Amino acid sequence: MTAPVFVAEDLPAGAGPYVLDGAEGRHAVSVKRLQPGEEVVLTDGAGRHAACEVTGTEGKDRLIVRIVSVSEEPEPAPRITVVQALPKGDRGELAVETMTEVGVDAVVPWQAARCITQWRGERGLKALAKWRATAREAGKQSRRVRFPEIADAATTRQVAALLAKADLAAVLHSDFEHRSEHLATAELPAHGEIVLVVGPEGGVSKDELALFEEAGAKAYVLGPTVLRTSTAGTAAAALLLGRTGRWS
Repeated sequence: MTAPVFVAEDLPAGAGPYVLDGAEGRHAVSVKRLQPGEEVVLTDGAGRHAACEVTGTEGKDRLIVRIVSVSEEPEPAPRITVVQALPKGDRGELAVETMTEVGVDAVVPWQAARCITQWRGERGLKALAKWRATAREAGKQSRRVRFPEIADAATTRQVAALLAKADLAAVLHSDFEHRSEHLATAELPAHGEIVLVVGPEGGVSKDELALFEEAGAKAYVLGPTVLRTSTAGTAAAALLLGRTGRWS
């Protein structure tokens, strides 16, 4: 069995004893029921991670481990950011979950013109918190030690600013009037950042596309089929991760 991953935000820099408590400790002791001698991985979610051996438990929420070694995972290159238009219902969490599992580095929620879902006030804060909790749990499940950043919701102009700074700025878009290149044949940077925009179910509007193209973005298509907004980002990210060598 592969060693389960738990989050320890105060992860020490070196070997020695450590107590994992709180919600993570409770999950390890009461749900996973870990026993002395078993292996676990602790991470701060930002690249630092420790290989550990369980030495005991206390109560229902304290896991006692011995840190064997601490390592730092380098930042990936190129960095992949997906700008995700807000889907309906819980499909936003599905998008975040699967993009986390494949290896996306950052997700930017986007209130596109054709989005039915609206993030306003308290509702928006709760939705953003759900996306961030989903990324954390999916990061643990997929045994990542560098979790994706879930940014604050962005406006169209803020998305354009991100695209202007990217080494590859791509918008998934195709219609009868607009000629799109294939993402599978796009020239990819070896370093820097790729920013990929995934529009809502109704597509990217003409005004949004014009603004993005003015910022230096190009329109790309994935293939002959039409994907939902909650799955397109994952499929495109997988393609990019394979082509850049990050999956090799």
